[in-house]
Amino acid sequence: MYITCLDLEGVLVPEIWIAFAEASGIPELKKTTRDEPDYDKLMNWRLGVLKEHGLGLREIQDTIAKIDPMPGAKEFLDELRSICQTIIISDTFTQFASPLMKKLGWPTIFCNSLEVADNGEITGFKMRCEKSKLTTVKALQSIGYDTIASGDSYNDLGMIQASKAGFLFRSTEQIKKDYPELPAFETYDELLSAIKEAIK
Repeated sequence: MYITCLDLEGVLVPEIWIAFAEASGIPELKKTTRDEPDYDKLMNWRLGVLKEHGLGLREIQDTIAKIDPMPGAKEFLDELRSICQTIIISDTFTQFASPLMKKLGWPTIFCNSLEVADNGEITGFKMRCEKSKLTTVKALQSIGYDTIASGDSYNDLGMIQASKAGFLFRSTEQIKKDYPELPAFETYDELLSAIKEAIK
């Protein structure tokens, strides 16, 4: 029994924070988990920047409404789901993910949630569990699944390394250099072929 676990941002959709950095004109918000491996540190820093600029959930959701999946992402996901159970495991938040899931045909996603004040200020965030991607993969393995995992960032490495087959997808040169043992792909066709090979 195989189940494929995919990262969301950078794999199926553009990075939400990079899109928002461009829309808001705040370049420092372009920092992502490709740059900062410590997610708690990154998110707390982001919330500080939002507070400083008086920006909240509504402004981010306005940007997300304009984001489309990467070209070919929905078709890739549809084909993958026809051959293998598939879950998106993301460190994003339900308040961000919903409109993107609609555009991807409502795949299953495990993600986190934001704490939002009545005025729309994002006051905090609640992680689903510690090391959510690795923890989820281990939990799936504990109930009889062999996992296949793919992602692009530091926070994906745990689930990729713990899986029966794991792949980097459109990752950074630095991550590919640091983890040469992990197969790295740039196109959905390559990734789909590798997953099909893994579940033979």
